[in-house]
Amino acid sequence: MKIIATNKQETEKAGAKLAASLKGGDVVCLQGELGAGKTTLVKGLARGLGVKNEITSPTFALMNIYPVKSRKAGISAKPKLFNRVNKNIKTFIHIDTYRLKNEQELIDIGVEDYLGAPDTICAIEWPEKIEGLLKKKKIVRVTIEHAGEKRKIGVKRQQ
Repeated sequence: MKIIATNKQETEKAGAKLAASLKGGDVVCLQGELGAGKTTLVKGLARGLGVKNEITSPTFALMNIYPVKSRKAGISAKPKLFNRVNKNIKTFIHIDTYRLKNEQELIDIGVEDYLGAPDTICAIEWPEKIEGLLKKKKIVRVTIEHAGEKRKIGVKRQQ
C-alpha cells in the first residue's frame, strides 16, 4: 500500500486506514526521519483501533500502553470491517526507541508481554534499535518519507 499525505489530517487518516488491516499480534514498525510524521500516523492508527486516550510520544517513557475500548469510535474509514476482523484486540502499545540505550531497557519494562501478543497491536518508532526482539513476529513495515510538503507512506507486511 502506498499513500501520499499532504497534511497531518491525511497522515492520521492513513494510520486509521492501516488499523483496519491489522490483526492481533501485529507489530507495526515505523521508519522515517525525525519529523517525518511517525507519531502523527500512530495517532491515526490508535483512533482507527478505537483508543480513546490522547496519544503522546513515549520518547522518554519508551512505552505507552492504551486500552482499546470501543472500535466504533475513531476516524477509521472502515470501522465495521475492523470490528468484524479484530474483536479480540484489547491493547495498543506505542513504543519509541529513539533514546533507547539497549534492548534490555525495554525488556526491563515488560515489552515482551506485549510484542506479538494475540490481543495486542504494537507500533514501534525507530524499530531498527530492537531488531533482536522482533524476530519471529508478524511485522508490518511502514516507511514515511518527506516529499516536499507531502509525505510518502509505504506499507509492507512481512512474515
